[in-house]
Amino acid sequence: MNVSLDTAYWLGLLISVVLPVVVGLVTTRVTHAGAKAVLLLALSTGNGFLVELANPGRGWDAGTAGVLALVSFGTAVLTHFGLWKPAGVSQFAQDSLVTGRRSPMQGL
Repeated sequence: MNVSLDTAYWLGLLISVVLPVVVGLVTTRVTHAGAKAVLLLALSTGNGFLVELANPGRGWDAGTAGVLALVSFGTAVLTHFGLWKPAGVSQFAQDSLVTGRRSPMQGL
């Protein structure tokens, strides 16, 4: 059995690993966890659909794109809780790049 994955799949997997940090960079610490999860799901879905679009195979398949989106979301969630959060990477990235952002409620 010869298993070969195209470059698009490997790039999609790499993007899935980095997505939790991206979500941390575009949200604040006070953003509700549910909103962050929805954003991560949306980005993972986009990643899955784009990977299927970039696949040099027979053409675009919605079923494969859906499976890739689920794999991307699962990988992102597992990476967040298994790697980025325990290592403090998400917290460090958010602290270093979000410090200048103001909450809309601060001016009231």
